[in-house]
Amino acid sequence: MGMGKKIAALGIAKKVYDEARKPHNQAKIRAAVAKVQERRRPR
Repeated sequence: MGMGKKIAALGIAKKVYDEARKPHNQAKIRAAVAKVQERRRPR
């Protein structure tokens, strides 16, 4: 049972990694990070 969960988690992590490497997704990630940083910045 534990081996199956590890394999599934590895597959999901690879999919996320592959999607994050695409240029249009990198732009979305940068925008989201900038938005979060802006919210956390003290006024």
